[in-house]
Amino acid sequence: MSRLIRAIIDTQALRHNLNVIRARAGRARVIAVVKANAYGHGLVSAALAIQDAGAFAVARLEEGMSLRAAGITARVILLEGVFSRSQLEDAAQDQLDLVIHDTRQIELLEQTGGAARFALWIKIDTGMNRLGFAPRDFPAALKRIRMLRSAPRELRLMTHLACADERDGEVTRAQLERFAAACEGLRLETSVVNSAGLLCGAAPDSHWVRPGLALYGASPFEDSTAADFGLQPVMTLVSSVLTVREVSKGERVGYGGAWTAPRAARVAIIAAGYGDGVHRSFAPGTPVLIRKQRAPLVGRVSMDMIAVDVTGIAGIDVGTPAILWGEGLPVEEVARHAGTIPYELLCSVSQRVPLEPR
Repeated sequence: MSRLIRAIIDTQALRHNLNVIRARAGRARVIAVVKANAYGHGLVSAALAIQDAGAFAVARLEEGMSLRAAGITARVILLEGVFSRSQLEDAAQDQLDLVIHDTRQIELLEQTGGAARFALWIKIDTGMNRLGFAPRDFPAALKRIRMLRSAPRELRLMTHLACADERDGEVTRAQLERFAAACEGLRLETSVVNSAGLLCGAAPDSHWVRPGLALYGASPFEDSTAADFGLQPVMTLVSSVLTVREVSKGERVGYGGAWTAPRAARVAIIAAGYGDGVHRSFAPGTPVLIRKQRAPLVGRVSMDMIAVDVTGIAGIDVGTPAILWGEGLPVEEVARHAGTIPYELLCSVSQRVPLEPR
């Protein structure tokens, strides 16, 4: 029990999920999204495990530079681009692709004359209203980029789907129509679909797909789990029982006495709390997997510990493993109890939780 809590990272599952995604993507190439520390799975280790992905996408310059420092030679795309001359120089040094979504980024290229060193992805805002050029502004942006003193090495187009996880697809269809209209006649490669778009079959003709959550074995849809799509969980967050307490009927457990035992109960105290990424919003009844059985959370999540009712589950003692999510307990199910989404749980695993490749 040298490590009370750890996140076991199944690299075989990661590679399996990449193959499932490739099969769904058809002729489209895969951009593996590894931003935010690969959704909590370890930026460098995850990328090294799937080096044969067509490309990688990160949000920040520092993430891209870390991949290069680790020896990743595949295409790396900065989804937020760069905003200063020094950032531009660093991105050029490491041969990173830039997403251009703002006129100030075009001005930066105009002032430095450095576009020839980059592959550029122009982002069109088709309805997310976050990053990108509105369709009415896109032609002018494209013209400015094409008039740069030194033309970019490559030029591609992208957009981002705001509601691909909604089954009716009405918003997605409207976005795809706007994107198709903006791209008409340009004959440039495109990237449109995220995990949800890929799994629901949106825009099958996209040249590049950008899976994130699906790559790590979780579903973006509220009414399904990754297993429904043949995906496997990559992270299993497992902790250990610190002690087991006998609680009499009517006794209360934890801060604020938030749970009162309705009967005599055995309560296991587990080394996991919001200091580890187990959200305080976890509702009473949130399942924890112990001895292959679901034990309900009782009382409030504290910084370092949670309590679960293990009455009727035999063989539980100090050191017994307890799975918070992962193998045998889908993170999607746990997220629903926490009132959040799988993305947030995976990304919230704290730095004090070691990642153990398997």
